[in-house]
Amino acid sequence: MSLYDDAVLVLKEYEDQPELRQGYLDHLAAHGEAAMGKPCTAGHLTASALVIDPERGRVLLTLHKKLRMWLQMGGHCEPGDPTLAAAALREATEESGIAGLTLLAGGPVRLDRHAIPGPCTEHLDVQYAALAPAGATEAISDESLDLRWFRYDEVADVADTSVVRLVEAARARL
Repeated sequence: MSLYDDAVLVLKEYEDQPELRQGYLDHLAAHGEAAMGKPCTAGHLTASALVIDPERGRVLLTLHKKLRMWLQMGGHCEPGDPTLAAAALREATEESGIAGLTLLAGGPVRLDRHAIPGPCTEHLDVQYAALAPAGATEAISDESLDLRWFRYDEVADVADTSVVRLVEAARARL
């Protein structure tokens, strides 16, 4: 199964956000395999994961180097990614520096479609949640200015509403 086929299947099985979900499926149908990568300037799917430490009631956010915003880990799908879940887990591991992350069961926790600086016009993000192992130690990657753990109730003070909604959805799934 291709990454494209996996994305279609994941989105068809995702039961929340029906209008947005259908928009993703329509975008995939209109652009085919190209919708999975950066070259699709009309927008492309991305995969992200919110790193959670539920025992301590906190999440790990990255201060994105380019956007200078506190965000969850994530980004572009790569040709070697077999699934959206694998892409999200790869991105979370690379950007957090934490080995042993595991995705929360049940597939994506949210979808978030947002405009980005050109040449591409938007990201159609498929958002997962990743559980940090006990004693996890983070390490800043080249894509980040900083990494920091935030208590659930602190996220709204530092991040935009899309991240707040992702935290809420992930906590509801816990």
